[in-house]
Amino acid sequence: MLLLGIATFLYSQDEISKITITHGPYLQNVGSNEATIVWITDKPSIGWVELASDGNGSFYAKEHPRYFDTSNGIKNTSTIHAVKVKGLTPGKQYRYRVFAQEVLKHTGYKIIYGSYASTDVYYRKPLTFHTCNPQAPATSFVMVNDIHGDNKLLEDLMSRCNLTQTDFVLFNGDMLSFINSEDQLFKGFMDTAVRLFASEIPMYYARGNHETRGVFATEIQRYFSPCQEHLYYAFRQGPVYCIVLDTGEDKPDSDIEYAGITQYDLYRTEQSEWLASILESTEYKEAPFKIIVAHIPPAVTEAGPDEDWHGNVEVEQKFMPLLRQAYPDLMLCGHLHRFVRHDATDKTSFPVVVNSNTSLLRIYATTTQMKIEVMDRDGKMLDEFIIKK
Repeated sequence: MLLLGIATFLYSQDEISKITITHGPYLQNVGSNEATIVWITDKPSIGWVELASDGNGSFYAKEHPRYFDTSNGIKNTSTIHAVKVKGLTPGKQYRYRVFAQEVLKHTGYKIIYGSYASTDVYYRKPLTFHTCNPQAPATSFVMVNDIHGDNKLLEDLMSRCNLTQTDFVLFNGDMLSFINSEDQLFKGFMDTAVRLFASEIPMYYARGNHETRGVFATEIQRYFSPCQEHLYYAFRQGPVYCIVLDTGEDKPDSDIEYAGITQYDLYRTEQSEWLASILESTEYKEAPFKIIVAHIPPAVTEAGPDEDWHGNVEVEQKFMPLLRQAYPDLMLCGHLHRFVRHDATDKTSFPVVVNSNTSLLRIYATTTQMKIEVMDRDGKMLDEFIIKK
């Protein structure tokens, strides 16, 4: 009886210590030579990615290099894991799996580890992703925005594109109305995104003004662009170079709604200095097509009362003068919950397209032209036009 009791105790302890991957993995900031992979566990753990070249052979045929989640040379003990893998080959497909090993106790020089959790490569094919290829002759991608936690809407919109022919997805802000917890973030849209595509098709995130709200808003970079310096960044896939801006909040920093916690005017000023340097880069100038992604559209003289708030004015005053001198081909925005297309003018040489919260924007680009299509959740075409080089 004593031996049975001990065995039962040990078994129950082992069951208690089981660790689970609760969310993800999903891709972030995929470039031509690097990719970041993010996943969440239910217990504090160390984590790593195992990477293999594309192929039909077993993932178990040989040992694969491990890329650990670290900070300053120390493996992180956390429930959030983000691994940036560098030194990759442009335009190449990679197979991968993620691991987590629970850390039961860490005292002084001693660490007691628990059980493992990993993505499946035995009963399922390993997860895969392609690095960006700046030399690719064409690219196809889609954009959604302002779903405010409506998973059914996200699913309907994503069903309107062929994901097997989609190189990446843009989430252009306000995917939630506010962020008070990790659970809300994943239940609000990211679990759906992972189920549909985000483990294997890169998703690039532009923060909206609603993601700046809530007690968990300051944690957002642990989940999106976690290994980047800023939430604003640039990347190139095929003939398209994308600059993703973070337009901040839509009202003055002094507005009572923000309770004195925001400083977005200074943030946008600092971001404009970064933007100026990016617009002078060789990568920007050599790309056949340049697209600016920004949640809040610039203020427009003939606009209605929802397009001349403080955030719109800030975008107009701090970003647009730089962009007008750099001649991008297109600006993609959200925020207004309605579709608007401002065609190029003598003042602004590129169109500004504001996508609705209930429409999918799809772009197919070659080295000579970009085709832009906008369709609603039922598949009805709302707009279609071509921009030629």
